Amino acid sequence: MSPFRTRPTLVALGATALLTASVAVPRATAADRTTTALTWYDVTAETVAAAGAPTQITNNRIWAVSWLAAARATRGVPAGVERGAYQEAALAAAVHRALVALAPSRTEQLDATYEETLDAIPDGPAEERGVVAGERQADLVLESREGDGLDPASVNAPAPVRPAAPGVWQPTPPAYAPAAQYGNRLAEPFVLTTQSQFRLGPPPALDSRRYAADLEEVRAYGAADSTVRSAHQTETAAFWLGSSLTLYTEPLRVALSRTDRGVAGQARLVALFHVALVDTQIATSDTKYAYERWRPVTAIRTGAIDPDPDWTPLHTTPAHPDYPSGHNTYSGAAETVLSALVGPPTAPFDLTSPTAPGVTRTYTTWKRLSDENVDARVFSGIHTRSADEAGIALGENVARYVLRNAGRLLAAR
Repeated sequence: MSPFRTRPTLVALGATALLTASVAVPRATAADRTTTALTWYDVTAETVAAAGAPTQITNNRIWAVSWLAAARATRGVPAGVERGAYQEAALAAAVHRALVALAPSRTEQLDATYEETLDAIPDGPAEERGVVAGERQADLVLESREGDGLDPASVNAPAPVRPAAPGVWQPTPPAYAPAAQYGNRLAEPFVLTTQSQFRLGPPPALDSRRYAADLEEVRAYGAADSTVRSAHQTETAAFWLGSSLTLYTEPLRVALSRTDRGVAGQARLVALFHVALVDTQIATSDTKYAYERWRPVTAIRTGAIDPDPDWTPLHTTPAHPDYPSGHNTYSGAAETVLSALVGPPTAPFDLTSPTAPGVTRTYTTWKRLSDENVDARVFSGIHTRSADEAGIALGENVARYVLRNAGRLLAAR
């Protein structure tokens, strides 16, 4: 080991107590230098799973900060040094530095993988300068995002609840919990100029044919005791029930493993994906709380033409307004980034879901994930199809804007 690897900045990080939680994530081998990005992708996934926040957008922020630093650090290579060694060292140093700052309880594990990565890179100026660049960019991104309003307390800032009226969101059974994620709409975006930049137009009017059709579809297909929902549709609802961040971790990894744009391109893919997803979730909450549209369970029980006070959805309704669907804004943004940077079709890949044990589905396009998300939220009984389709459109709009402004975002500071 070179003297450089025992530099004070690394030793000073120290080791903290190990968390007992463990997560089964496929691991790349740091000794194989072609897998540096995959190694640190898996480490980031493990870190977020074991020491992440209870709020999804906060965990997307961990990814975005870490990999934005990596993308900036690897974008340019100084003259006179070997490109591969420099970029691998820069990526590892950036992600390591950011993750230690954002998840200090994982320092021991992070330090161990960092040392393995550096051991696989030849000693010399390329490695040394890459480490300096990575650490510098991590520090700059961390500093720039201080107080951005994406911590769990800020994300779940109390939301005012308007008096009950037709179309107005109210807490939903069985917990009747207060509204969640209101604070997202107050947070600082990475790229959007304002939180409301892509605010959608209003949802379908309550007296429109579209809304009547939406509600009847949810009533029939989303009921816990539905007689028309097929077994495959029920499986679809369960498959896409969990956290979008969790469900899209493997598709993004598949895309990462298949990109042919080198280390810098890999870092750029992960950074743009998660930056787009943070800004999409901010924009989602902006639209949700601009219109505060009631959930199907409230409409069917109290406000439909033929109210059914006993109607119950297949899955518990989340505690925030219907329009637009957050799962679908996530899907729309994810599909847009993956299609733009990897290509719309891809070789077949398998996907499993923690909320559908024993089920494996195979995909060949990113769009198919979005299509299933649209259906799933209707079959779960928790969103109207209009809210789902509007969500896809909002996610696409935000992601396209992030991609158009990628040069400005990724410019090294």
